[in-house]
Amino acid sequence: MMEAVSEPPATSFGPVKQIDAGVLNVGYVEAGPGDGPAVVLLHGWPYDVHSFAEVTPILGSAGFHVVVPYVRGYGSTRFLSEDAVRNGQQAVLAHDAVALMNSLNIDKAIIAGFDWGGRSADIVAALWPERCTGLVSVSGYLIGSQEAGKLPLAPEAELQWWYQYYFATERGRAGYERYRREFAKLIWRSASPKWSFDDATFDRSAASFDNPDHVDIVIHNYRWRLGLAAGEAEYDELEQRLASAPQISVPTITMEGDANGAPHPDPRSYAEKFSGPYSHRTIDGGIGHNLPQEAPQAFANAVIEVGNH
Repeated sequence: MMEAVSEPPATSFGPVKQIDAGVLNVGYVEAGPGDGPAVVLLHGWPYDVHSFAEVTPILGSAGFHVVVPYVRGYGSTRFLSEDAVRNGQQAVLAHDAVALMNSLNIDKAIIAGFDWGGRSADIVAALWPERCTGLVSVSGYLIGSQEAGKLPLAPEAELQWWYQYYFATERGRAGYERYRREFAKLIWRSASPKWSFDDATFDRSAASFDNPDHVDIVIHNYRWRLGLAAGEAEYDELEQRLASAPQISVPTITMEGDANGAPHPDPRSYAEKFSGPYSHRTIDGGIGHNLPQEAPQAFANAVIEVGNH
């Protein structure tokens, strides 16, 4: 049984590697023994692999084979074809994770993530449970559908999603293209109001937004959610399955920071979506939306605990 780690974590990654996986050439970092139990860590928007810069060495030293990919549209991940659709719909992002596992000959892995990455982790666990030995998901059950996304929310909830509506306009696309770093820093501050990150920490992640596909992927992701952009037909069957809000049976820990300033569901609203071994934990101490980077030991220990099931 692997034990939780309480030592101060290291903060450096190894070199970024590249591998063809599905429609992408994926940039990723890895740590730990290649024959250890696999863990795939998935970041969200507007963040990157450095959200796991401290989590990764903790898990590597605990004996896990840790893989942290740049999501499509970030860092050194690129499309293999210039003609590929710059698609950010939920099923595609999760499918990318499975394609990466296939290319790395990883049969099964613990999948863990937050924001977009938490949604992708949920989807892998729901649609491909045979590939998922365990799940750690910040903000819990995040699987949605276009039909649900079309339904209006109460005004206060709609206000929290202001950027989604901004991105629905061509002004929003142009604004994000021009001010992507300023935009990301605003989101970091509002989503994690008590996290005192410095410029070097932000700049390290913001470099990944210079990816030539970044704006297209981000804009498509949010427009697709509202039904304002079409997905690719080959993923329709997966989206139909996701629209039924499937239960997740793999061992799961959901997490939430006590100071998450981003839109997120109440943990009580999704507890019944997890039919296997399940627990939820709220992390105290002013922890915001970027939980793996703000509370790396707590996140890593959740992965270790799931791995012990």
